[in-house]
Amino acid sequence: MPELLIELLTEEIPARMQARAAEDLSRLIKPALAPLLQGEARGFYGPRRIGLVAEMALSAETAAKEERGPRVGAPEQALAGFLKKHSATADMLVEQNGFLVLVKPGETITAEALLTRALPELLWAFPWPKSMRWGVSQFNWVRPLQRILCLLDGRVVPVRLARGEDAAHGLVAADVTEGHRVHAPGAVAVTGHADYLAKLRAHYVIADVAERMSLIRDGVAKLAAEKGLEVVPDEGLLAEVAGLVEWPVPLLGRIDDAFMDLPAEVMRTSMRVNQRYFSLCHPDGRAAPFFGIVSNIAASDGGAALVAGNERVLRARLSDARFFWDQDRKQKLEEFLPKLTGVVFHAKLGTQAQRVERIAKLAAHLAPMVGADAQLAERAARLAKADLASGMVGEFPELQGIMGGYYARLQGEDARVADAIAQHYRPLGPTDEVPREPVAVAVALADKIDQLAGFFIIGEKPSGSGDPYALRRAALGLIRIIREARLRLPLRVPFLEHSAAVIGQIYNTHVSAAQHELDRLDEAFPWLGLKALSVGDKAVAEEEGHGPLYRYAEYRDATSGALREFIAERLRVQLRAEGARHDIIAASLIGDDDILRILARADALRALVESEDGTNLLAAYKRAQNILRIEEKKDGPHDGPVDEALLALPQEQALNAALTTAEGAVTQALAAEDFPAAMASLAALRTPVDAFFEGVMVNDPSLRQNRLRLLSRLRRAMDQVADLSKIES
Repeated sequence: MPELLIELLTEEIPARMQARAAEDLSRLIKPALAPLLQGEARGFYGPRRIGLVAEMALSAETAAKEERGPRVGAPEQALAGFLKKHSATADMLVEQNGFLVLVKPGETITAEALLTRALPELLWAFPWPKSMRWGVSQFNWVRPLQRILCLLDGRVVPVRLARGEDAAHGLVAADVTEGHRVHAPGAVAVTGHADYLAKLRAHYVIADVAERMSLIRDGVAKLAAEKGLEVVPDEGLLAEVAGLVEWPVPLLGRIDDAFMDLPAEVMRTSMRVNQRYFSLCHPDGRAAPFFGIVSNIAASDGGAALVAGNERVLRARLSDARFFWDQDRKQKLEEFLPKLTGVVFHAKLGTQAQRVERIAKLAAHLAPMVGADAQLAERAARLAKADLASGMVGEFPELQGIMGGYYARLQGEDARVADAIAQHYRPLGPTDEVPREPVAVAVALADKIDQLAGFFIIGEKPSGSGDPYALRRAALGLIRIIREARLRLPLRVPFLEHSAAVIGQIYNTHVSAAQHELDRLDEAFPWLGLKALSVGDKAVAEEEGHGPLYRYAEYRDATSGALREFIAERLRVQLRAEGARHDIIAASLIGDDDILRILARADALRALVESEDGTNLLAAYKRAQNILRIEEKKDGPHDGPVDEALLALPQEQALNAALTTAEGAVTQALAAEDFPAAMASLAALRTPVDAFFEGVMVNDPSLRQNRLRLLSRLRRAMDQVADLSKIES
């Protein structure tokens, strides 16, 4: 099969943009070449190039196509418009069923013609996050585009970037790429993908990013192992460095002993953020006085000068870190807190100081629910954000929380308080550990609940296209903490109470004392778009301590409900990623706000529906549901009590008796949260339910209502356990 090879050679592309650009190139070329493309295009990328290789036919015949036009006898203007649209003439039309039809014969499409037409348009509209223009052309690219290589079956496709009067720097596709900027500069002619890879390698360029990553990973690890050390895992840094070098040469540098008393996280962050160095550690996890460097050249001195230069740079960086470390330790952690009054968290949610107050109260409230000491939880929460005003976190924001934990230990805080401060942002991602100690759990939960409640209240919910405040991550973090700590924590109460607290703080911040009147509430919350709610009497509300804010009780309740729905949706997404059936997850939620209880119900429900009894019972449930839905449209719900005197047949008598037994057993099992027992009680209904549908005519005119009530009773009994209507058959 003929091979297509495209390479776009530019000046150095930011590492963070390369992978996405290669994906975009492959994605955008697919519809343009769809008639001829065979299989998927495979993208590749590096510091100076993105490209793709694909298999495609050289040409193909398209099928004939018919276009229906206006009716026979339609006005001349309609006919003229149709012909103009399709570049056709009247003699090309035929009559079919009273309409004029244009029959377009099939045509031969060539790959060369498609590429010549489609590739320039694709490049002009390429979706770089940031792009630039240079010279007099209006063409935009991430960095100046230097060459276009486009080969089809070994032949150059004459793609020209020029558009209209814009010459686009005179760029025309050729069969030429370039080697390493230092070791092998200049043009290199290639004939295909295999030749391209081989010649680039011969000219000091590794085109495959996976191979570059492997060379870096293995090379640094080998150098570390020679000194009895290990590399601190960092896949993000590995991917970034692979996007900075074409010919990776791992080297090892040494850290001055004078800096080894700095916290390991400080050294690692400084090396990673400022210099893209790899951190090394001893087998027991202690920081090692070495770091990994990846050069883009094979130096004649074995890299000695490069290592020495990087060691000098690192000394300067760590000297800066040393200064902040020494300065921050001159004051206690709580002495940073007054500065938070001048740090805005969000214009509508107040300052970091106000947020600290909210989190501290919530952490103390949550503490007994998670087995933590309330005073320690409140203390940790009050100090958790203090390091945001420190010099070290100002220089390295990635260390927020971590530095607070160090400073808390140094000033003699309880170890549980220090750990909670250090861990309250966790988990930062799916692979990050969650807090384990109860005080840390309380503070981490409080931080995430405040984040969620605050942004939901001001209307900044995640959308399908964006989540600027990382609320999905906060929700998943909350779920993971609850699941891994096995917490019995119904979320309704903390969501409800904290939503009220956030609304109250916003209200008091945005409304002056003179405005504390019921008819001015809308001015306090203009972004909510609410009309003042009439809930209760003003005097009663103020007597209860709510003041005018009580009028927003309905919004508080709505916010709490929206938060619970959001958490439920995130839980559903997480469980589906773990392989759970989406319909069982949906059926298990039924308005519950206790995550562990939802999970236990889902496990028991899965066992039921996957059994033979469960499958048949589910079919019977859906049959009852369908009958009731049809009949309730005629004369309303049939929820009244069953009249046992009207149970004429043994099958309906048996079902009624079985329901009496099952209802009691299910109620008792649910009270004990014994979901397997509840499901087993439902499974016992299979035989009487089957017999009922086999031997009873529900729509007997004289007994219809009573039998519908019996089916309604069956539905209610089963709906206690889960929403079985969501289970797919």
